[in-house]
Parts: sequence; C-alpha cells; structure tokens
Amino acid sequence: MAYEEILYDVSDRIATITLNRPARLNAWTPKMGEELEAAFLAAGRDEQVRVIILTGAGRGFCAGADMANLDGLAQSENIAEKLHQLSGDRFAGPQIAGARPDFQRPNAYLMALDKPVLGAINGPAAGLGLVITLYCDLRFASDQARFSTAFARRGLIAEYGISWMLPRLVGVSNALDLLLSARLIDAAEALRIGLVNRVIPQEQFQAEVRNYALELANHASPRSLRVIKKQIYNGLFQTLGEALDVANEEMLKSLACQDFKEGIAHYLEKRPAAFTGN
Repeated sequence: MAYEEILYDVSDRIATITLNRPARLNAWTPKMGEELEAAFLAAGRDEQVRVIILTGAGRGFCAGADMANLDGLAQSENIAEKLHQLSGDRFAGPQIAGARPDFQRPNAYLMALDKPVLGAINGPAAGLGLVITLYCDLRFASDQARFSTAFARRGLIAEYGISWMLPRLVGVSNALDLLLSARLIDAAEALRIGLVNRVIPQEQFQAEVRNYALELANHASPRSLRVIKKQIYNGLFQTLGEALDVANEEMLKSLACQDFKEGIAHYLEKRPAAFTGN
C-alpha cells in the first residue's frame, strides 16, 4: 500500500510507523486512520517484524482530529451523514482471528496484535492523539511531550473507549481530572500518574526508544511476547481463577516449544539467543 499521511519503515526486526502531517502537528484525518490501520496489520503479518514503534513527524505526536474536519461536522445539518463521510463505520474495526470482539474495534485492535506496540510520544498528544497512545502496550514520552484529553473543551464526551482505558492506567480520580478539566499536563506529571512508562530527554528520545525495541526484538522470545500480551489483555476480563487456569495451560505449551529449549540453551552456552517464535 502506498502511504500519503504516514511513513512506514522496517529494519532490525522493528516496524516504525510515523504519523506524517508535521505542518498540522500530525492532526488526525480519516485517511490517516485508514493508513495507520493498514500499516499496523501489515506489521502484524510480517514475520520479519517483532516490535512496532508508533511516533510522530516533526515536533508533535498528534494534535487530535483535524479542526477543519470538526468545523465541517459542527456546521453540518445532517450530523450522521457527515460523520459517516469523515469516519466511515467508526464502530467497526479489522477482523483479527482469535481476538476478543472488544479488540476488533477501532484503535482497540492494537491490543489484539501479536507484537508489542511502543508509543514514542515525541510531542503534544491531544484528543484522539492521546487516545491512540493508550492502546499502545508501552508509552515513552519525550520531555517535550504534552497531553490533553481535549474533549470537554470541544463540547464532546469521552470518546473512542478512553473512559475504559484511561482509568485502568491512571486510576479513576486521575482519569476524571484529565477528562473533566481537559487541562494540559506535561511529561513529568504524565509519568507521576502512570500515563507513561518513562520520560526521556528530547535529544536522546528516538535512540532510547529504539534501543528498548531492539532489546525486545533481539533478546525476548517472540512467542513469549505474543502469549504474555494476550494473557494481560484477556486477563482484564477474567477472574483470578480463570487467569490461573490459562497460565497453567500456556505453561505446558511453553515447555514443549522450541523457544523454551533455545531459552535454556543460549543461557547455558552463554551466547546470544536465536529465538524463532515457535
């Protein structure tokens, strides 16, 4: 697929997807959403890819929905028709075999991908731009990053499942604060409340995120990453007993797999691992 509003690169077992409308702080458009979904699914299918990085071009990550589109929607006499033109079927997502229906919805499909998705938040992330980061598995922020839910200051509501995702990351009270006030917070506060995993100086940002991705790609079993990610997200809907049953079943499968044998062998032989994902 030829991309116009994102960049897509694969090297060193890492797929890097870059939102690429820097003059608009990578403001979200329907085309960008379509291209992003296609790129994520392509990375998911590519056997050469073990980790995915999502970032933004220029000084911003994503400023949210393009205000020109929102203005057109606000002036429309037929809201439903205009919304469909801008977003298509905004309730349907890609069909991913074996995934929960919850994870086959827009944005939430990132949780169904077999590979870790790292959000590299290089600058402002607001509204939908913030929502996208919540569906990444890990979030690394530049010290220049800023965050806002934005919705309440646009006369909107907690969109795109953020009312489910955000409290699970930062707690109910912090989620309400961010959603009700729609205030802008900096990277330090985002780290303090658990919105991001790490804050990195801008000068070292891209290099450090990539080094983390390389650690996963080169030293962790792709099979282990795949199974653990599925355990974590499915576990959000399970009882403790159900999670224990799944763990016991998956442990037996792991003991019979090639990556387990390689995991023991490379440790005893004091050499780099050569995991295959099998």
